[in-house]
Amino acid sequence: MIRSMTGFGRRQGTWSGGAVIVEVRSVNHRFLETSIRLPKPLAAHEDRIKKLIQAQCARGRIDLSVVAQGGRGGSRPLQLDAALANQYHQALRTLQRSLKLGGTIDIGLIAGFRDIIVLAEQPADDPKLAKAVERLVRQALQDLLGMRKKEGALLGKDLLGRLSTMHKFADQIKAKAPTVAPESFERMKARVGKLLDADPPDLPRLHQELAVYADRSDITEELVRLDAHMIQFEQTVQRADSVGKTLDFLLQEMGREINTIGSKANDLTITSSVVQMKTELERLREQIQNVE
Repeated sequence: MIRSMTGFGRRQGTWSGGAVIVEVRSVNHRFLETSIRLPKPLAAHEDRIKKLIQAQCARGRIDLSVVAQGGRGGSRPLQLDAALANQYHQALRTLQRSLKLGGTIDIGLIAGFRDIIVLAEQPADDPKLAKAVERLVRQALQDLLGMRKKEGALLGKDLLGRLSTMHKFADQIKAKAPTVAPESFERMKARVGKLLDADPPDLPRLHQELAVYADRSDITEELVRLDAHMIQFEQTVQRADSVGKTLDFLLQEMGREINTIGSKANDLTITSSVVQMKTELERLREQIQNVE
């Protein structure tokens, strides 16, 4: 069955340096677009994670974030930039002398400047951390896919239900279609008869022209193509790969045939069915915007 483009996955695990949390979520998008947020030590692994996403998802905007927390039972160590602190101190003393200011330059003032005391970064390119993150990313993506499949099953059920409604209206049109051309011929014949004299100059030619006009109201070919599109649509909904674009194309073709039927068949019964089919077609179009 088809898959939705909406989903969420979250996994949490541990590594030798602490805890790791991976979250991935997806929403509708015409193509596949990824946004990956990693801790600095894992920046070199972004391309690898992107390929993992591409292997599982064909469409949608995918947002994936990785948070690496501190070590077991503790937090990341602090780093003191003593050289920078000394530069700040010297700059403040120079400013104090030049402006002849009083007061003291104490530890509280110096420590308040940016980058004097910072949290230490995780070790760059830690293989254990990278391995743990890849494992959790794979698991989170599976959770995401599970949700997308579950929602896709509900979407597929709704799509098939609406398609069934369209089949019913199409059957109503088929039942009426054989009478459209003859009725059109008789209507035009009656109209022309009123305009002409009782003895038309070329009656065979007139009948020939009326027959051509009536033939233009024949909707048999359009109904056959519409049936073929609806059958293909139903079969496509049953597939498990990325079919959103295919379904969108089929809906366009179905809409084209329905519009032609409505314009050719000058009949109130058929027109009513065409209006109902267009309504269902629009609802189908709205639903498949969320199909991968």
